[in-house]
Amino acid sequence: MSSPGPAYLDTLSRFVARTRLEDLPPDVLQRGRWIMADCIAAIIGGLREPEMRAFVQRHLEGSPPGASSVLGSGLRTEPLKAALCNGMAGTWLEQDEGNLHAGGGHPGIQLATASLAVAQARDLPYGQMLLAFILGYEASARVSRASKLKLVFHPHATSGPIGAAVAVARMDDVGEREMLTTLNVGATLGIATSRNAIVEGVTVRNAYAGLSNYMGIFARQMVQSGFTGEYDGVASAHGKGGYSDVIDRDHVVERLGEHWVISRSYFKIHSAGRYVHSGLDLAEEALRAHGGAIDTDSIERIDFSTYFHAKMLDRQDVSTSFGARFSIPYGVAAILVLGRVDPDNTSEQAVADARIQSLARRVFVTENPEYTRASLAMQKTDMRITFRDGRTFETRADYIRGEPENPHPPAALRAKFVRLTRDTWGESHAAEVYDRLMGAPCSEPFGQLAASLRL
Repeated sequence: MSSPGPAYLDTLSRFVARTRLEDLPPDVLQRGRWIMADCIAAIIGGLREPEMRAFVQRHLEGSPPGASSVLGSGLRTEPLKAALCNGMAGTWLEQDEGNLHAGGGHPGIQLATASLAVAQARDLPYGQMLLAFILGYEASARVSRASKLKLVFHPHATSGPIGAAVAVARMDDVGEREMLTTLNVGATLGIATSRNAIVEGVTVRNAYAGLSNYMGIFARQMVQSGFTGEYDGVASAHGKGGYSDVIDRDHVVERLGEHWVISRSYFKIHSAGRYVHSGLDLAEEALRAHGGAIDTDSIERIDFSTYFHAKMLDRQDVSTSFGARFSIPYGVAAILVLGRVDPDNTSEQAVADARIQSLARRVFVTENPEYTRASLAMQKTDMRITFRDGRTFETRADYIRGEPENPHPPAALRAKFVRLTRDTWGESHAAEVYDRLMGAPCSEPFGQLAASLRL
């Protein structure tokens, strides 16, 4: 086993190894339930996509049955394969939870499927799985926020393997020395992700979350087998010219156990990249202000002034369904042309709609440096619609809907869960699954819960 590590990792290891379920604030435990349910819904929806169905069939071909579900498919396999398949599906629809206060990205889906697969296979108590998930989330989110991810990297599967490895180790109730080794091993098992994948709208990016969960279980197996990690593998990968050039070690453990990064997460309603929502929310507002319908032929141009990360998603020439989820011009045009907010706005049929394509070419996104400077705390965005007859419509927002400062009501999260899962389970069973996930006792064995809910 490893020798004592740097002070900040000793502190983090001690915290995640010693914290018990009863130590969690009630709102943090509730947040964990919400995020886990949100991830499950995103996975179920994503597994209906033809590419995912084909991948699952090929990946499981010849594999013996196991104890972990490929969610909603009726298939069971070993935890490694289930974690990979479910993780890949979970980001497909761009509906999974995320956290702008954790360096961006989607911490939850990076470790949720490893947590689910292992807990189901071992029939661990539901609360033990939730505790491990929350602590893994906190560990990876704190590393992510303390480093400055280079823009070339997509955030998925960078710090995510740390969280997944911690969660699996925590379900094994390891001591702090073994947890330290787990942190250092998991930290160096991320992959060289490409942020350009979302700019081009290519689906290789969906593998990243699956690989994050896979590597978490893989890291645990390595440590169990006697493999060792670097003295400070976290800083090697996240602060010495790897994913980032610098890491603030003190910030990793600042107010640990007092301030929970997981409590700052967001939930999506739109099926789009998070920074696209800065435009989509305002397009919804414009639609409501005009009685639910706008003659888009009457629009001369639409201008957005926003922060840097939203400006990156300014592509007007979208040609694929997946690419449509990462374009403010396309997303805004689809809402205004179709007069609705719906996942079908990014279908192949919608992408081929000449009316949407025409309006998208009249949507322009520019960066406001002042908004960029404020973007770690706020997501300021201005929208101006200029009509051909000289009329204008202007609106703005400080926070994206779903952020802690502008939250969705609980009923909206339940409705989203049902919407994403009803094609697989039927509406009544989908609602039952959500209510059980939110209300099941922490002592209930998760394997039994999963079986009763047909997960």
